[in-house]
Amino acid sequence: MKKTKYGVALAATALVLSACAGGAAETEGAAEAPAAESAASSDLRFVNVVKLTGVGWFDRMDEGIVAFASETGIDASQTGADDASPEKQVRIVEDLIAQGVNAITVVPNSPESLEGVFQKARDAGIIVVTHEASAQKNADANIEAFDNAAYGATIMDNLAECMGGEGEYVAFVGQVTAASHMEWVAGALAQAEAEYPGITRMEEPLESKEDANVAYEQTKELLKKYPNLKGIQGSSANDVVGVGQAIEELGLQDSVCVMGTSLPSMAGKYLETGAIDKIMFWDPAVAGQAMMKIAQLLADGGSLSAGTDLGLTGYENLQQSATTPTSWYGEAWVIVDTENIGDYPF
Repeated sequence: MKKTKYGVALAATALVLSACAGGAAETEGAAEAPAAESAASSDLRFVNVVKLTGVGWFDRMDEGIVAFASETGIDASQTGADDASPEKQVRIVEDLIAQGVNAITVVPNSPESLEGVFQKARDAGIIVVTHEASAQKNADANIEAFDNAAYGATIMDNLAECMGGEGEYVAFVGQVTAASHMEWVAGALAQAEAEYPGITRMEEPLESKEDANVAYEQTKELLKKYPNLKGIQGSSANDVVGVGQAIEELGLQDSVCVMGTSLPSMAGKYLETGAIDKIMFWDPAVAGQAMMKIAQLLADGGSLSAGTDLGLTGYENLQQSATTPTSWYGEAWVIVDTENIGDYPF
């Protein structure tokens, strides 16, 4: 027997738009505002650049950007390319620099490829805030929903329970250049090696290119290659969607465990059929607001410190990264299965 249902009591994510409150005394390396003078909200323009447009994850993030604009009066909007190309993302940021925006927030496809253009933006006096880029060097601040290694370990704990503590598994990432995805699969592997000696990852992480169709085709090939495969971990929001489709079509709901990052609106139908066992996520709308809140804080001459409360669920007590002083994280993950999917209508 493969399936085990486990209830997870989690409060629904709230979109709270309150002012940023200061935390404990500032720590070394805290993000400082690039300019001392604050500007009227109506004079500010912030733009969020996502990995790609036209997918549910970033549609949801855009809802948070719209809500932030409505609450603050800041001209805030979202843009992105039609595919997950690092080169296209660089060009979008270069164009925003030319337009003279006040702040650019970015969910990078490849943090490394953006370092040069981010430095150019900051040299021009533009605030740069990133998300899902915990080691980004040339950003004023990076905000993570949680500690990425701990998130990966949590995914493995759930996957291992579903797999009965043993068997072969594989892991998908959107791209191997996606820093957070690679940290999640590394965290999961480290947890398996430490706590579940009977579980073995069969390959290096596979790239889905953020495309459910790619994940679908790769899953069918993997199941031919590894007929005893018991677990699949996804990282991109589209990974488990494609994997779930393949599992359902092959009738393997009761023999292969599927878990990873996605949203109920994207993966819900496969949760209901059992082709996907659980999804893990943080609310992209709140993450988008968190980036914007930090940009606003810096534009107003403020700074981040340990304990900073952004007034957003999961981001009430920011902690500083031990390795990258400009990177901060909250505690915003949720775990969803058929028991609580109704709590997250997005």
